[in-house]
Amino acid sequence: MENESLKNTAIKELLLHLADDDFIHAYRGSEWLGLAPHIEEDVASSSIAQDTMGHAAIFYQLLEEIGEGTADRLAHDRPANERRNAIILEAANGPGHYMKDPDYDWAFAVVRNYFYTQAKAIKIQSLQSSSYEPLAEVAQKVQMELYYHLMHWKLWFVQLLGSDHEEAVSKMKAAIEKTLPNFAGVFSLGQYGEEMVEQGLIEGEATLRKKWIEAITPVFESVGLVTTFEMGMAKGDGRNGVHTEDLETALETLSEVYASDKAASW
Repeated sequence: MENESLKNTAIKELLLHLADDDFIHAYRGSEWLGLAPHIEEDVASSSIAQDTMGHAAIFYQLLEEIGEGTADRLAHDRPANERRNAIILEAANGPGHYMKDPDYDWAFAVVRNYFYTQAKAIKIQSLQSSSYEPLAEVAQKVQMELYYHLMHWKLWFVQLLGSDHEEAVSKMKAAIEKTLPNFAGVFSLGQYGEEMVEQGLIEGEATLRKKWIEAITPVFESVGLVTTFEMGMAKGDGRNGVHTEDLETALETLSEVYASDKAASW
């Protein structure tokens, strides 16, 4: 009975990781609407953000199906300390507000999007063999859209770092230095990680991180970059509910409509 309870907790926690990661990542992506470098990118990145929010909705729906509350409540009516997203995903795009005086960093967006999408692709690949069948089935569907997301951000990453534009290259390198110190949080499985692996829900943190480094190293080399990929969790442990003010601010915006009418469907 205790083992079954632990397994159920591990499933719930893993689904929260996946849902909350995509939820806040999609929101940060949506803030670029009307602000992307050109109109084609405005359409493309907005479409990717919409797909990502759709993935979050699917994971929240799986949580609803195991009795964790409605998908709407899980997405919009939980405080920051109950969220399980990685810290790096909640970081603001830059100073200002997307509706007033935004001073956003496109290089940071490209680096974060590429790094996260590659990590997500590796996790989704692992989840296709998950012992939890509903999650394995969802992973197969998500993978189809994820292929194009990864191709898109990888192209931006390579083009900016491989350009002759000094400022672009400098900003990209600064964005990499900003992202890596908190990127370990994306691979963290939290306090129930051992149970997740033992139950065959997903591969372990070390394996996921190793596969990510193997996938991303040739891309770095193609633009003449060398790094040890030293990752940390400098600003907190999102998997265990330790977040920044950036998440608090984002949730205030994200919950406005839901709070005004909790019977509405998002």
